[in-house]
Amino acid sequence: MGQVIQIDEGRIRDHLGEMVRGTVEEALNAMLDAEADQLCGAGRYERSEGRQDTRAGSYERALHTKAGEMLR
Repeated sequence: MGQVIQIDEGRIRDHLGEMVRGTVEEALNAMLDAEADQLCGAGRYERSEGRQDTRAGSYERALHTKAGEMLR
């Protein structure tokens, strides 16, 4: 006879939660980097005459969401 497949819903839910959290974190970081590029007038580590500001310093901060904590 055929084998019985058992699904662990808790593990699936945890895995999907981690995937969503990671995707949201990547999207937020990309948006923050793009905003910083726009405000400075240059990309990270880019030197140009049009540069309006520096991207000096950084600090880690957290955003708490239903999908979990996002670190930046």
